[in-house]
Amino acid sequence: MMNKKIYTALGMALLFLGTAGLRQAHAQTLKSQVSLTDLSAFAAAPKNWQLAATVHADMDKVNEFALTPGNGILVNKVDEKNPGHDLYFTLQHGDIDMEMDYMVAKGANSGIYLQGRYEIQLLDSWGTVNPKSSDNGGIYERWDDAKPDGMKGYEGHAPRQNASRAPGLWQHIRISFQAPRFDDKGVKVSNAKILYVWLNGVLIQENVELSGPTRGAFDAKESATGPLRLQGDHGAVAFKNISYTNFDKLHPTVSNLKYSVYKGNFDAEPDYKTLKPVAEGVPPMLTSNEVKLANDFLLKYTGTIHVYEPGDYTFKLSVPGGKGALRINGAPAVTAGGFRGAGTATLPAGDLPFELYYTKSVDWAKAALGLTVSGPGVREYLLSDGNVSSNDAVDPILINATENIILRSFSDLPGGFRVTHGIGVGSTEQLHYTYDADKGMIVQIWRGGFLDATPMWHERGDGSSRPAGSVQFFGRSAPGIAKLATADAAWPTDTNGTAYKPKGYVLDSDGRPTFKYMLYGSLVTDASLVISGAQGLHREVNIAVPVAALTMRLAQGSKIELLKGGYYSVDDQYYIRLDDGLTDKPVIRTSGGMQELIIPIQKKLTYSIIF
Repeated sequence: MMNKKIYTALGMALLFLGTAGLRQAHAQTLKSQVSLTDLSAFAAAPKNWQLAATVHADMDKVNEFALTPGNGILVNKVDEKNPGHDLYFTLQHGDIDMEMDYMVAKGANSGIYLQGRYEIQLLDSWGTVNPKSSDNGGIYERWDDAKPDGMKGYEGHAPRQNASRAPGLWQHIRISFQAPRFDDKGVKVSNAKILYVWLNGVLIQENVELSGPTRGAFDAKESATGPLRLQGDHGAVAFKNISYTNFDKLHPTVSNLKYSVYKGNFDAEPDYKTLKPVAEGVPPMLTSNEVKLANDFLLKYTGTIHVYEPGDYTFKLSVPGGKGALRINGAPAVTAGGFRGAGTATLPAGDLPFELYYTKSVDWAKAALGLTVSGPGVREYLLSDGNVSSNDAVDPILINATENIILRSFSDLPGGFRVTHGIGVGSTEQLHYTYDADKGMIVQIWRGGFLDATPMWHERGDGSSRPAGSVQFFGRSAPGIAKLATADAAWPTDTNGTAYKPKGYVLDSDGRPTFKYMLYGSLVTDASLVISGAQGLHREVNIAVPVAALTMRLAQGSKIELLKGGYYSVDDQYYIRLDDGLTDKPVIRTSGGMQELIIPIQKKLTYSIIF
């Protein structure tokens, strides 16, 4: 049930910062937002591409969108008679980071072609348990018609897990791409790479090398730049909030390096005039390998940093086992304590003198100096050698749901809220949820991996676990069932006055729980089952002895809409669907600046959470 997994580094340039550092990379580099007030960002947009104010998918019809006029959303609307054409941006790019929200219709197929040649697949993969390279978030195969049948496709890369949402729900993707490199004669010297793909908050691709264009490339050549392209000939898809950072500038370089090593335990940078170095020299690069002492030393570098473009540059300094600092033009750029540090300096173009020191006094840490730089049009780049360290890296403790499983722990929700009586319920269908036994309510649901228990079990731990897949939160935990004094009374934040008392849970023959609690003197049972295809949860709440004037809150959000087929869309992030045959109908009301979906509950209520 429990295993450990060490994630590979996202390139040597970020090894000592780890994945968490990458999530915050390039903060100082301004993103470019693609305007969707018109189609001027695109080259001769085909007729199948249009703008809309809102988009909704029909859950029962393939490639069917309902639109409202306006702008802000880019829509490819196609059908069998009008298959459509691809859309090219005017943007030509090399190295690029980009992100966007997208929505697929039922059964839809599309893709994002980096440089027009390398496809990240977009597909209605809702409910797929074992995704392939042709599924949502996959890196599509290369193709060779000369090969035998069954072998024509090769070098595809499936996502690590299926983090996809249902048709008609907005999904968020983040892509980091490194263009192929060519020498001055035009010969390719390194392949293109997908540095990462994050889908709906889950890392699904990492450091994937592409030996050539994938199937469907607009040409078979490769080059340093190419057009961004959206596939439009296979299915109905919509996009919004498209932004990118184009890394088209030369990174700073260091030269004229000299180093000196001093023996001793230095709490602060000393007066070098009073010290005699135990070693000094002229190295080919910034490195701590020149130091022959295991501990208690100070390594000092001087040199020149060449800046091609003026602007604000962020430096990240790794100094395992000690502290250090970087000065450029005599001014502080980074001060690193606690093994690492970061700082931003406004630099002119040209050759600038710098000084760097690294003092180490912690004997268990390995000496491994690391320095990166990023700036306007410059992706984070390693200025030192690759001998960098991650002394405080944690080997994640992952719990897989190889069988239906339950784990009690704290659960932290957005906004700093902690569920202290959380029960994680994992399923073999790879759809999981957390139940708050203190409120009688589901507080989050997710698809993919079960739980990351690192915060709970690493060293002393803090008792919490977190979802290891693509998670949908339901806001701050609150009672699921309550009595409202008036129709517009605010929903209670706790169970005071309800005689609420948890009564634990019982497991069925497949290990799935039914939660029990007392409310207003009556026993309530609450069971949720995974819908076929892992499309969501089917929930059934029973009240043994009916209690007058009880109301159940099914959802809370900024926008709740009733769609075709009886689906209630909540912030375009998940659906609520009530079972047929209910006597009472749900009501959408506004309370405290938010919308709520509520319904009277007497003896039994069944509904589904679909995402």
